[in-house]
Amino acid sequence: MRLRKRERTGSGVSGRTIRNSLAQSAGAIAYAIILCMRIPLSRVIGDEGVGLFAPAFEIFFLVTLLTSYAMTGAVTGVVRYRVRREQHKNAKRAFRAAFFMNLSVSVIAAVLLFVFSRAVADILVLERYSRMAIAVGAAAVVFSAFIGTFRGCFNGYGLGMLTVHSQYIESISMVVGVLFLSGLFHSYGLKVAALKQNEVLACAYGAMGAMFGVMLSQLVTTLHLLLMYMIYAGTLRGKLGSDGSKRTESQSYLQRTILGGSVPLAVAAILSNLFLLIDQRMFNYCMNRTEMGEARTALWGSFYGKYEVLIGAGAAFCVLCVQNMLGRISAAYDREEYRVMRDRIARTVRRLCIIAFPLVIWLAVLAQAAVGCLCGGGNAEAVSWLHQGAAVIVLYAFCYLFSQLMYRVHMVRELLLAVTVSLAAHVLAAYLLVQKAYLGAAGVVYAQLIFFGIYAALTAFFAARSLKYRQEWIGSVVFPAAAAAVSGVVAGLANRLLIEQVGGGLTILIGVAAALFFYITFLMIFRVIGEAELSRMPLGFFFIMLGKNIGVLR
Repeated sequence: MRLRKRERTGSGVSGRTIRNSLAQSAGAIAYAIILCMRIPLSRVIGDEGVGLFAPAFEIFFLVTLLTSYAMTGAVTGVVRYRVRREQHKNAKRAFRAAFFMNLSVSVIAAVLLFVFSRAVADILVLERYSRMAIAVGAAAVVFSAFIGTFRGCFNGYGLGMLTVHSQYIESISMVVGVLFLSGLFHSYGLKVAALKQNEVLACAYGAMGAMFGVMLSQLVTTLHLLLMYMIYAGTLRGKLGSDGSKRTESQSYLQRTILGGSVPLAVAAILSNLFLLIDQRMFNYCMNRTEMGEARTALWGSFYGKYEVLIGAGAAFCVLCVQNMLGRISAAYDREEYRVMRDRIARTVRRLCIIAFPLVIWLAVLAQAAVGCLCGGGNAEAVSWLHQGAAVIVLYAFCYLFSQLMYRVHMVRELLLAVTVSLAAHVLAAYLLVQKAYLGAAGVVYAQLIFFGIYAALTAFFAARSLKYRQEWIGSVVFPAAAAAVSGVVAGLANRLLIEQVGGGLTILIGVAAALFFYITFLMIFRVIGEAELSRMPLGFFFIMLGKNIGVLR
């Protein structure tokens, strides 16, 4: 689960907006692919291997939020501003300034991460055998800096399709590289473990191989972007002949401008995604104090590789369903069409409620079938965590919606305040529930609910106050929740009657189909959706005929 801003991309040098849905949703789809990679990874190196891989990947991800993610947005804005004014020489200088500055920052971060990898593993996350994986992740950080700078340059010049392609290349190569190299290193680790009579070493080598796969994906993506840059270099150089710059901007000025655009976004993104690293540290401390230290790594691997994957996949689906609306909202804001903007916000919240509420309830009641189907048997803990924490999906979806809305309408201070308060509350809750009450992973789930609950409430409050936006609660929130609850009862009955008879896969198909039928029917009865919405749905004609026959549609 990540709070990340959708990158605006362009198609062709003219900078036309990409209409293809796969292109618009490239970031979310690529992340979902990487997220789901953890399920087969757990089959290759086991839950214990995933538990050792988790801190290395989280640290890598947090560093790249600055060097890749935030830098992409900052470079895009700086270069695009100059390209639109035909200041092509200054745009080129901005790219060079960003390139060397980002490279320097990433090299320093990589060196520090490599040198202090043992201290990070022993002290920061209390997982000493993850040291090798953390050290390998240091090299991946450097390549991610190249990726962020090149993507910002391409977006700035209106070549956003190259960025889209690179996102899919990065995610697919990461899945392939991680699964192949983790298996290869795990096989070697088994020999080392047998020699040293320490079974954990096999998992440690498997986690290190997985991080080598991450590094390989960053290298492959860097080479792809470098090749694209060389192909388009002639076109970009040709623009220098029509340069309209009235003055040459200094490197220091451009670097300050880029930092001013990247640092606030990076800080907000890092604070929004820091909770998993904090949670693992507190969880390991709790397990050590309760004399369950030997099981802690495997338990966290199950939490990270099963619970977080299913929750994250559900949240990613919600994000995909409302992502295109964010651009329309910000476009109305830029044109100062505030009434249109508020109407679009209300419709987006309504759509999010219609999608997220049933998804949360169905995942909770079908948790046993979902975990058994995707992850195999023997995962009672993951089922319990889903029962307790499925509501994170809807809370995260609202966090994403309102945080992105605030960023797009330049409410950065309020956004930083909201995420800081939420993270502080999360740390306090995790400390009390995990380190003091010894609730283990259940305490982590409750702390995450507190984090996303406060974050969603604060961002919604700030957005509503600043934009003077009010939501219609009954038709948009209450009725979809009631219809979702009815469908949840249907899905729960299907799960209880079928799980032992037909297995998890068929139980999910039958349960979701039956629940969806009742959900849409009750949405029609409550008049949340009408014939216009139904006509755009698959098999919508069937529900239109049903609605007219029972008198809820005219």
